[in-house]
Amino acid sequence: MPVPAIDFTKAEPGEDRPGGGATSRAATDTANAFSQSSGNMGFRKELDFKIGNSIFRRHWVSAPASTDASDGLGPLFNVRGCQDCHLKDGRGHPPLASNTPGPTASLLFRLSVPAKTDDEKALLASGKVTVLPDPVYGGQLQDMSIQGHDAEGAVKVSYEEKEVSLADGETVSLRAPHYELTGLNYGPISPDVMVGPRIAPPMIGLGLLEAVPEEQIKANADPDDANGDGISGRPNRMWSKLHDKEMLGRFGWKANVPTIVEQNADAFSGDIGISTTLHPSGAGECTERQTSCIDAPSGNSPKYQNVEVGDELFDLMTFYTQNLAVPPRRNVDAPEVLKGKELFYKVGCAQCHQPNFTTGDVPEQTHLSNQLIWPYTDMLLHDMGEGLADDRPDGKATGSEWRTPPLWGIGLTETVSGHTQFLHDGRARNLTEAILWHGGEGQAARDRFASLDKEDRERLLAFLNSL
Repeated sequence: MPVPAIDFTKAEPGEDRPGGGATSRAATDTANAFSQSSGNMGFRKELDFKIGNSIFRRHWVSAPASTDASDGLGPLFNVRGCQDCHLKDGRGHPPLASNTPGPTASLLFRLSVPAKTDDEKALLASGKVTVLPDPVYGGQLQDMSIQGHDAEGAVKVSYEEKEVSLADGETVSLRAPHYELTGLNYGPISPDVMVGPRIAPPMIGLGLLEAVPEEQIKANADPDDANGDGISGRPNRMWSKLHDKEMLGRFGWKANVPTIVEQNADAFSGDIGISTTLHPSGAGECTERQTSCIDAPSGNSPKYQNVEVGDELFDLMTFYTQNLAVPPRRNVDAPEVLKGKELFYKVGCAQCHQPNFTTGDVPEQTHLSNQLIWPYTDMLLHDMGEGLADDRPDGKATGSEWRTPPLWGIGLTETVSGHTQFLHDGRARNLTEAILWHGGEGQAARDRFASLDKEDRERLLAFLNSL
């Protein structure tokens, strides 16, 4: 394991290349900064990356269609293609207009209900499923549909502004979101339904995070806070359908997905209504009570293993998502950035935003193997307090626990995505707001940040913006 920084007078070796040898070699001042391939990937793999990109960018159409390699959309869906949520492979955002029900694009809404029977409780405890879907609307609200079908409904997003005072007298307004499900077209939803908003996260560095050995991640876990520092990160674990065993969760806002393959297959099914061999239903996430959706024509075809995206194309897209490169750092040796890094440690941010790991061996992708990487995440769950809680458990994650999100590339959010909206639901309009929303295990670090004078706050932000 790499040793935490103790000398803040200069950059650490390799810190300027956060993805190790796989760091992007392209410019960072364009909207394509997150869309580059692993910098050390062999030339022969570039074609696979480009084909995978074309599938990621593809807009699907309803079946049957003459373009049978692109049909099967829906019948219920949120977007027509992967890049509609992850525009330019970057971060999504909430609707631009509040108080107006309508499609929410890159802000999705997960749905689940509490376990009521002993069998349901046992199923959740086994890890074979992480949530129980609403019996009518399933595990995700789909706010769009193909012709001849009704969308499931819409969500009205509104905000309440709350002023927070910092130690030097400056005030910051935080917006607390409120969500209302409207226009539900398939009957009443469960009265005890739990709703979890989820912004599409950036796509960079996923293959490197998948390559971190489990032992390194578990080494940072302290579920009982044995060292008394107030930080008690713990792993989420669930059943991998791909590997038919329990595994460590690495992806998703609550670390509820163990592999990139499963993350991609889940998104194809839930977000777009496209079937894969892991989720072969041509009706996507439609429930048994949505009979018109179940009975609609699908794009499942014998040419593609009786699904809509056969393994050959699916594997190419997975390769693409594993190899979207992390951009290089900027201004890594600038005095204000180095001072900001020191404050990042001093305030306590690095206790959860673990700076670095070394990847293990990745079969058939040696360019991702044995790389010193700087993602600034421990990939563990932390209780972030009631302010950020969605009160929706997911696997072993409680309703107030979240996986520490990686920070690499965060300073390029506006360049790539055209906005600076952060956290799991995009409520924070800048990094200052994001930090001030931290509670629970992050409360002490948040309070230390709030106690800094303006010059030191700007130094810490300069460090974050260099990532």
